[in-house]
Amino acid sequence: MFELVSQIFTDYTLRNVALGSAMLGVIGGVLGAFAMLRRQSLLGDVLAHAALPGICLAFILTGSKAPLILLLGGGLAGWLASLLVLAVLRNTRLPEDSALGVMLSSFFGFGIALLTFIQHGNNANQAGLDKFIFGQAATILASDVLNFIVLGGIALLVVGLLYKEFKLLSFDPGYAVSLGLPVRGLGTLLTSLTVLAVMVGLQTVGVVLMAAMLIAPAAAARQWTDRLGTMIWLSALFGAMAGVSGALISASRENLPTGPLVILSISAILLVSLFFAPLRGLVWDWARTRQNRRRIHLERLLLDAHVLHNHDVLTPQTLAERRRESVAMAQRHLEALRSLGWVQQSQKGLALTPAGDQKAHELEQAMRVLPRAKGEPPATFLGSNPS
Repeated sequence: MFELVSQIFTDYTLRNVALGSAMLGVIGGVLGAFAMLRRQSLLGDVLAHAALPGICLAFILTGSKAPLILLLGGGLAGWLASLLVLAVLRNTRLPEDSALGVMLSSFFGFGIALLTFIQHGNNANQAGLDKFIFGQAATILASDVLNFIVLGGIALLVVGLLYKEFKLLSFDPGYAVSLGLPVRGLGTLLTSLTVLAVMVGLQTVGVVLMAAMLIAPAAAARQWTDRLGTMIWLSALFGAMAGVSGALISASRENLPTGPLVILSISAILLVSLFFAPLRGLVWDWARTRQNRRRIHLERLLLDAHVLHNHDVLTPQTLAERRRESVAMAQRHLEALRSLGWVQQSQKGLALTPAGDQKAHELEQAMRVLPRAKGEPPATFLGSNPS
């Protein structure tokens, strides 16, 4: 593995592929964070699929397969698709998901038709255009990496300059309007920057898989933080990690496609984040839920023990009768309270410790201040039976 990593600095092809994939991950991660927060995840899919007819038209008009020309054609087509989506949403009652779905299928269908037309033509130079559907990262050259850096640098520079405006647009566009900000213009600009990310990803992962590089890094980063700045940095980091790891795995064996492996890498990062991220991970959420249930259960036990301590004798038998459970279960419950230092042995049987009595009074006070609906009776001790 160390030898493979060291080849990034010595192997020309691997270095270009790794740098290009990492650049895609950074740009897609940063812009994907804003797309996800604006609930426009499907927009990246539309932009990527809409790029195919632009690539085909660029080839038909120029007869050249120069990557920059084809990517510019794809970017213009994606930008046109985004403007059409915005126009449809502003001037019709069509729901956003329906508009995005119609535009995606229409542009992609048109692109497939053009690609078929080119493949059945007499131009021998058309070979390889279909690689843009799933990407062909192995063909990335140093000049392509330079193009990626320029396009990505422009996008990241604009995001840095307009970070506050984009942040406000993503979280509260209504407030942005009240401040006099050009919300429509900012939205169009942010979409145009996403088009730049799509242009970078077409050669690496293709039009079909590009949407994952916009959404998966942001979705993974969202599991780890509630702050936009941290989310953007994490999203860029996860995207870069996926790009480099996908390139390394692809180089480890023959006939392993880089683009799909990059997507599998970011999918693995997303799955790990969904399960193990401390903030929103399912495993931590399950652990917190279990801990909260145990805490509530013990607090209910303490309140019942407090009632018996003040008005009766606290024994396993009286607790079992009050809670309508077996004596053995009541004994285990009292042992749990004793382990917390809330119950101790006394001459009459069991009694609350000063710490347990104080905790019970705090719980009673908290229950008294809980808001109630009109006509609702006062709160009773949780877990207790009405006398």
